Amino acid sequence: MAKKQKETISEVRNHLVVKRNDLIQKSRHMMDLQEQKIILYMISKIKPNDKNFTEQVFSIAEFCKVIGADNDSGGNYEYIKKTLGKLRSRFVWVTLDNGSETTLGWVNKVTINSRSGLVKIQFDADLKPFLLDLQSNFTQYNLIYTLAMRSQYSIRLYELLKSYQYKKYMIFDIDELKRLLFAETYKHGKDFRKRVLDTAVKEINKLADIWVTFELAKEGRKFTEVRFDIHQKDIGERLSTWSNIINDID
Repeated sequence: MAKKQKETISEVRNHLVVKRNDLIQKSRHMMDLQEQKIILYMISKIKPNDKNFTEQVFSIAEFCKVIGADNDSGGNYEYIKKTLGKLRSRFVWVTLDNGSETTLGWVNKVTINSRSGLVKIQFDADLKPFLLDLQSNFTQYNLIYTLAMRSQYSIRLYELLKSYQYKKYMIFDIDELKRLLFAETYKHGKDFRKRVLDTAVKEINKLADIWVTFELAKEGRKFTEVRFDIHQKDIGERLSTWSNIINDID
């Protein structure tokens, strides 16, 4: 049997990230930017016909190339190795149909070979209904659209809005959106707008496959709701976006 040809970095970057909508719309998690990218990179390695999670093996060098980080930098290498180690303690809150919340771990173990830089990592089995054998009620997008983002809120907001793209708009209560984004530290509306919404929407419009605009509604002096309008970019706009991404990460 012929040996399978190794995929190019470009092909890996264009793998699909597929999640059940509950894991996007009814969840919240505290993960920094690099942790999110590692999890999405892992999800993009899942095959459509997978019935169980298998142990994934990849090199830190490969991951650095995919996200555009300098693999020759000892600082980057050590930072990513440390980030991988932290994932073992990370979890996601998911709201169940009865309204209660439960915690699900992301990975069940992480092994790193310091000599070779190889990583062995596996998703926690409790995530199977949210990532495997999805036939309906799911959202998918190409991994590349998250790789050049620099704000942890950009990736999270992109996923949320992508999951509602079919509606072409979405209205969130401000406090609920802060909760979903794990951005409750921004107590003042102007800070939330500047530090979270303005930054994330700017990155999404430059680096993702959708156009987003938003309007804030007030009651008195307090922002209470935010409406997002969401539109798919046409092929020419997406080509321009791909160029922006490659320029940023390469």
